Amino acid sequence: MWDSLLINARLATMVEGKAPYGAVESGALGIANGRIAWLGSLDDLTARPGALAKKIYDLDGRWVTPGLIDCHTHLVYGGDRAGEFEQRLGGASYAEIAKAGGGIISTVKATREADADSLFAASLPRLQALMAEGVTTVEIKSGYGLEPEQEIKQLSVARRLGETQPVTVHKTFLGAHAVPPEYKDGRNGGAEAYIQSMIALLPRLKQEQLADSVDAFCETIAFDADQVARLFEAAAAEGLPVRLHADQLSDGGGAALAARFKALSAEHLEYANEHGIKAMAKAGTVAVLLPGAFYTLKDETAPPVAAFRKAGVEMAVATDCNPGSSPVSSLLSVLNMACILFGLTPEEALSGATRIAAKALGLADSHGTLEIGKVADLVVWDIERPAELAYRLGFNPLNLVIRGGKRLQPTPKASLQACTTGDP
Repeated sequence: MWDSLLINARLATMVEGKAPYGAVESGALGIANGRIAWLGSLDDLTARPGALAKKIYDLDGRWVTPGLIDCHTHLVYGGDRAGEFEQRLGGASYAEIAKAGGGIISTVKATREADADSLFAASLPRLQALMAEGVTTVEIKSGYGLEPEQEIKQLSVARRLGETQPVTVHKTFLGAHAVPPEYKDGRNGGAEAYIQSMIALLPRLKQEQLADSVDAFCETIAFDADQVARLFEAAAAEGLPVRLHADQLSDGGGAALAARFKALSAEHLEYANEHGIKAMAKAGTVAVLLPGAFYTLKDETAPPVAAFRKAGVEMAVATDCNPGSSPVSSLLSVLNMACILFGLTPEEALSGATRIAAKALGLADSHGTLEIGKVADLVVWDIERPAELAYRLGFNPLNLVIRGGKRLQPTPKASLQACTTGDP
């Protein structure tokens, strides 16, 4: 028998190429050993529900989606940058603030000064805010330590969050986020020496399972394409997939660089050129759109969404949760921003936070859609149509979350009860 069976559900399977949202009306979904064992029309069940599963959940017409996936965050950090928010409102640009010693470097100082327990305590509410909106998988980057032991501290906190909270954490090493103060202006060998120190750290990260992927910031205020390429070559030698902050502030050829290394994803991409976009399509590299940063920085150049569509580049959507350019911890709000600011359809936005986000993390075989054999990470919503998830701001219609086949408690709005006692 299955462990549990959801009946009278409307399933937004998010399977590509099927009806809008991959919808199955009057559906049912069976769970066994933490995975989806069966799904389809309620009428196609081969026996009465009670003969098929130990526990039956009647959803009374509620919608079910895959667990949401936030595939780009920097949520482990110390301090905040509310002062820079005021500076930007006064006319200072992101680049100007960074060159004056603010930006990433100011968060580096606060992060270095915080011990691991303090970082964990500061990061937990941000993670819980995402989870309260149905996020079951989240990527967390380092990049605010910019020194080997400090980077390890951040990644260890990210791992601890995943070990103590009912959420899957994908850990990304972003040591090449910025040139740290110790290496500025050519000191101690400059950016070249710093990149070498980050390359030297990769074997330890792989051995201690502290990183699931490697990222870098390829930009005029960070690292050039040659420096990033050497880092990515070393990551490939360790068997670590790569991702890239690319073409956010200028056209630096980041999209093509990401494609050259068959990166899982390239992020931001406001200034990506046609050559880079075509290369991404050929390499299967996902474009991760980050409307929270576009909104916060009051950017005027949006990512080339139409060009991505035309070339066949798949688009994920993420919060970019960080203290400076995107202090956002609501993936549902970002779905709305993706539609309003970038012109995505609600279905594209939801696909970008489920099926395509899973691909951006290398998890497409196990997460992101409702399909037999995939991990039973599900969210039940009190909505009449899936578009509501992108339609409203400040509205959380979450009813309950099932992760790995287990119903999470407590869920503040979880009114759904099993027809028999216990959890799935």
